Amino acid sequence: MVYLLKKIAFAFVCILGIVFISSAQDIPTPTPSAESSAASFEPRLQSDLNVLTGNVQRPNGLTYLDGMLYISCTGDNTIYETDAVTGSTRTYLWGVMNAHTLFAERDENDVLTLWIPDYQSNALTRIVRGSLQTVVRDLETPWGITDLNTESFLVTSLRANSVERIERDGRRQVIIEGLAAPTGIDSDGTYIYVANNGSARRAIEYYALEALEASESAGRRLVSGIQSPTGIQLASDGNLYFAYSLGTRGVVGRVNPEICRENGGCASDQVEIVLYTDLAVPLAGLTITPDMRLFVHTMFSPEIFWTQL
Repeated sequence: MVYLLKKIAFAFVCILGIVFISSAQDIPTPTPSAESSAASFEPRLQSDLNVLTGNVQRPNGLTYLDGMLYISCTGDNTIYETDAVTGSTRTYLWGVMNAHTLFAERDENDVLTLWIPDYQSNALTRIVRGSLQTVVRDLETPWGITDLNTESFLVTSLRANSVERIERDGRRQVIIEGLAAPTGIDSDGTYIYVANNGSARRAIEYYALEALEASESAGRRLVSGIQSPTGIQLASDGNLYFAYSLGTRGVVGRVNPEICRENGGCASDQVEIVLYTDLAVPLAGLTITPDMRLFVHTMFSPEIFWTQL
């Protein structure tokens, strides 16, 4: 009889343990990535976000340079310039229809130039000295942009599933094909990183520039298992940050790209979530400053949010 009671008690404890484990698995707890940061980092929540401005009617992309954010507004086809600390906003120039990403730079004469893939007009445009100029026409839904070197840019085409190399004088060449609705793109000068919005299995891939120049364009997995990635950015801490979907919520995660490359890619449970939001997907305008302030917004909603990482 005592033996039977012991067996029943043991079974009851096991059942409680199974229930506890099952409940814990239902909680979307971020998995800290030893490759990307110290284990002491606490992910930021919606309550940790600060509203910088709500003055841009329908923002769809932004970039940062020298203390200013440059924001594309699809509501009135305008680029706005916003102080990244005070939120003070002014109209910069009209004429950009719909831009998911922008690239800002200053030349040796301190002249500001904005390079903008216009998703709606299928063109690469630039704004310099108060003038909007078309550099390339007949692109197919251009989405992401990053500089490759001092002479050229890389631009993703969402519907053509490709990446084009575009020279500053307008010469162009498709260098990557067969992607899955590519969105964000970045490069460290040795590798190109591309987000595939249309494939969780191929969520973020990387390409060696040396191989591309030798016409060997096979990509490799960097991150898999995340849904609908949009903007990506290599930050000053050496990590790759990216916005993606967790159900209907927009989140931002990061990985150390070197570690992911060395280990044949990182799965979703190796992604460290740095920001959980209550914002509806897709998140847009992911931008990280050199001092690790993260700016983000949900597509077409006026609030621009930020938090310190």
